[in-house]
Amino acid sequence: MKNLREIGLSELEAMLVAAGEPKFRAKQVHDWVWQKHAADINDMTNLPKALREKLSETYFIPKVAMHHSQYSSDGTIKNRLQLHDGYYVESVLIPTEKRMTACVSSQVGCSLSCKFCATGYMTRKRNLDFDEIVDEVTLLNELSMKHYNKKLTNIVFMGMGEPLLNYKNTLMAIERITSPDGLGMSPRRITVSTAGVAKMIKQLGDDQVRFKLALSLHAPTDRKRNEIMPINETNNLKALIEALNYFYQATGNEITFEYILFRNFNDSQRDAEDLVKIYRQVPADLINIIEYNPIDKAEFEKPDEEKVNEFMAFLAANKVNARLRRSRGKDIDAACGQLANIDHASGKAQ
Repeated sequence: MKNLREIGLSELEAMLVAAGEPKFRAKQVHDWVWQKHAADINDMTNLPKALREKLSETYFIPKVAMHHSQYSSDGTIKNRLQLHDGYYVESVLIPTEKRMTACVSSQVGCSLSCKFCATGYMTRKRNLDFDEIVDEVTLLNELSMKHYNKKLTNIVFMGMGEPLLNYKNTLMAIERITSPDGLGMSPRRITVSTAGVAKMIKQLGDDQVRFKLALSLHAPTDRKRNEIMPINETNNLKALIEALNYFYQATGNEITFEYILFRNFNDSQRDAEDLVKIYRQVPADLINIIEYNPIDKAEFEKPDEEKVNEFMAFLAANKVNARLRRSRGKDIDAACGQLANIDHASGKAQ
């Protein structure tokens, strides 16, 4: 069986005309798939029954289903989503006064093994297809409308997985999300976060993407970054700085750094000094300083408030545009680095 959503409008037209159907049927099918979000070909009620039966012999729609949701006291909603083959991923709706942000996943599990991240302790089972990522966003938009009567304003690829290791599907999903016959969202409201795949950061520049890019930095030297992010051994800071500059020169798009503070690891004044040095080498708009969210498998702790304030004060004194980002959804394990509500052995529904 083939995925109906992988067929573009022009291909649909050619296929249906060759089968003796009028050309306008293709637009009807396309609208059912992308505008009305049909879950089954038999839902396409303005198509003749014979055509629906014929399509169903070859094609199916692998829809993502909402399995269950958890509600935080701060309004954040974490969602466990079931894919058509039984795997799970998680996504998060983060409401604030001015924004409704969808945090979406790009892979089932992850292969990068970052030591502070719950997803990093899982194995990567597979990439999400582009239409599954679109389903994530569509479901979160519906959830936002249901609970807050507001549409999504922003999307961040900061959920499970490394989006640049699912490059094709990530870009295809964003193309569909930003298209007029999709959600029509501005690419400037989309941020793709990477743990640092230098080759693919450069590819983003070559492809002239229009969305924002965030680098999960989390340590200001290669020695420390190697300890917590194994990917740094093949994508060191020099390579990442070069790639980020290449990306900016090619696109002019906004770049941010993400930096989680870990107690007695990367929170000293020397660490702050090293962070400033990196900031000076890249045209970054912002450094998001993030409070650490504990997970069972890691022994990291977050610094006390005084230490955090000292770190922030040093950055401010050195004219670094830094913002302290308070975590949302901590009480339901929906905060940064906590997504992994899945069977670790199989990655499948139990």
